[in-house]
This record gives sequence, C-alpha cells and structure tokens, in this order.
Amino acid sequence: MDPALRPSVKEVWHWLSEVPDPEIPVISLTDLGIIRDVEWREDTLVVTVTPTYSGCPATTIINLDIETALTGKGLDKVKLERRLSPAWTTDWISAEGREKLRDYGIAPPIDGTAADGILMKRIDRLSGRSNLTIACPRCGSANTEKISQFGSTPCKASYRCTDCLEPFDYFKCI
Repeated sequence: MDPALRPSVKEVWHWLSEVPDPEIPVISLTDLGIIRDVEWREDTLVVTVTPTYSGCPATTIINLDIETALTGKGLDKVKLERRLSPAWTTDWISAEGREKLRDYGIAPPIDGTAADGILMKRIDRLSGRSNLTIACPRCGSANTEKISQFGSTPCKASYRCTDCLEPFDYFKCI
C-alpha cells in the first residue's frame, strides 16, 4: 500500500476499538486490552494480540474478526502476531471496559485499578488472608456468594446476590 494512502496507526486503533469481543459483545477488543500493538512494517499492517489465556477458545474468532474489520476498511496486507509474554492481565481492561462489563451484568475484576467504591476489598484480620467482596453489578449489594469458581467462560466465576437473588458472573483477576 502506498504510504501516502495508508491509514494512520491512530485510525487503525479506532477501527479496532469497534471490534467486539465474541464472548462479551459489549466490550471491544481494545477495551479488553488484548490488542497490544499496531504498527506498519513496510506495506503490511501488523497487529499484536495477547489472548486472555493461551487456551482461550475464542482466539480463532477474535483473529478472524480483526482481519475482517481491517480488510473491510480496504487493507489488503494484514498480519496478526500472537504474543504470550507478558501474559494478559485484567489490569489491561480499560476503565471504560470495566463500566461496560458492570452495565452488562458482569462484575469487573477487583485489582489495583478497580477500587471504585462499588467493588470492595476487605481484610480478614483473623486469618491474615485477603477476602474479596464482589458487589452485585445489578443492585450494588455486597451481600453476594460464590456459586462456582468457573462461570460461563473459564475466565469468570459464578456468583449470586443474596439480596436481589440474581446470578452474575465475576471476571476473575488473572
């Protein structure tokens, strides 16, 4: 592609911000933080992707969705590179992505970037262990209980609110 005609990296990032995650369609691949880099190498656009975990069953679909979105914008030379190191972490989910997860009914991960007053972390002083209180994304109650370590996908756990009685997924910290 003629360098004068090719889109800027910033424009490509914008296009990729419109590609939804196939498992959670309200969050984009960029909000999820799995697109690590976009660069032009001569006349080829190279997109580096780090899956949420190496065995993620949606990886093939994600790659296809990226290629489809970019070729749909007229790019004919697109190369996807898979980067496993450093491993993806929930810290890479954007603040906007966390809000989208909550609005969709999935409790976003509690980690160093999620201290927002709705999700709370408390210390069990007797055992010295850290216990997480996962707030219900529907009603905000902290009265929740874990149903299963594994939810609708391996990266989520199943919880239930004991106030509104609604089940919900919690996006586990990885």
